[in-house]
Amino acid sequence: MRPPWCGRRPPRIPQGTGTKGGSSVSGLLADLLEGPVTIRDKALFANKLSALVDAGVPILRSLDLLRIQQRSKKMRQALTGMTQDVNQGDSLGNSMRRWPKVFDNLSIAMVEAGEAGGVLDETLKRLAKLLEDNAKLQNQIKGAMGYPVTVLVIAIAVFLGMTIFLIPTFSSVFAQLGAELPLFTRMMLAISDFLRSWRALILLGVLVSIAFWLVSIYNTPIGRRQIDGLLLKLPLFGELLEKTASAQFCRTLSSLSKAGVPILLSLEIVRETTTNSVIADAISSSRTEVSEGMPLSAALRMKNVFPEMCVNMLAIGEETGEMDAMLSKVADFYEDEVTAMVKALTSMLEPAMIVLVGIIVGSVLLAMYLPMFSIYEHIR
Repeated sequence: MRPPWCGRRPPRIPQGTGTKGGSSVSGLLADLLEGPVTIRDKALFANKLSALVDAGVPILRSLDLLRIQQRSKKMRQALTGMTQDVNQGDSLGNSMRRWPKVFDNLSIAMVEAGEAGGVLDETLKRLAKLLEDNAKLQNQIKGAMGYPVTVLVIAIAVFLGMTIFLIPTFSSVFAQLGAELPLFTRMMLAISDFLRSWRALILLGVLVSIAFWLVSIYNTPIGRRQIDGLLLKLPLFGELLEKTASAQFCRTLSSLSKAGVPILLSLEIVRETTTNSVIADAISSSRTEVSEGMPLSAALRMKNVFPEMCVNMLAIGEETGEMDAMLSKVADFYEDEVTAMVKALTSMLEPAMIVLVGIIVGSVLLAMYLPMFSIYEHIR
């Protein structure tokens, strides 16, 4: 009896998805330890593949060479499966679709457009540049927001360490001397006693519960939309997030348009790559209106989520038929704006964080040394 898939290509089992319990558990553990494929990994893949294709190396040979050089296990498994698919007559874009945990829709759409237009090497170069620019933007935002958070965590840890371990040592000395303690010292001693009591554990439990509650709210569509909307209204950081989203939107849409990807599919991909749900909803709504015949600039102007200059430049690009070139210039402008804002924020936050740490450490030391002056006056 002929198998049901006889005469067609048999269904391929994805790499690394064995059915045995032990191997699947160990594979899952290995995936968790290795982490996801980063934007940098995908940018390097696109850059190297572009160079090989441009040099005239056959696509199968190129994939095999990249597989040998690849350090990431997930990427290596994907390249192995893609080599098999392409060898059996499949296109590169279709073979990439079978690895959604490695390649996103943006990369797949640009590769498919490059294959369809016969300009795969140029499209891969644009993809590599786009991914590198997106990674640069993300790193700038992480750096701008990560620095104050890191310093604040260190400051809190220093305060707790000095309050829990240092102040009790001085407290016993003050009790033996029987001196009258200043109000500020008594307040710090009360805080120390509280942090060393069981009530501190209750407070910690409440704070952890609030954190889990906020995370659960953010995981809901309505909650995420509300929190993302509040983030956009934050002083300084809200403007930074808006300009970052504008730069990423313009750069991605420009690259997709230049690669020949249809506008509706491009907007869908841009929406998926947008991290802020308020902006993503605006793009999704604009996509619906564009499908009904409205210009993209007019649809985005109604949503009021992008800066006016961004929308105006997009309108000019639509009128002149040079939307991809105009969007690329707007992306360059906002990327420079983001870089300048990150430098300005960092220059402001660094002294502010140093002053904060100094105030925390100085307050604890002042609370400990104030009674010394009282004791000295009492002895005199």
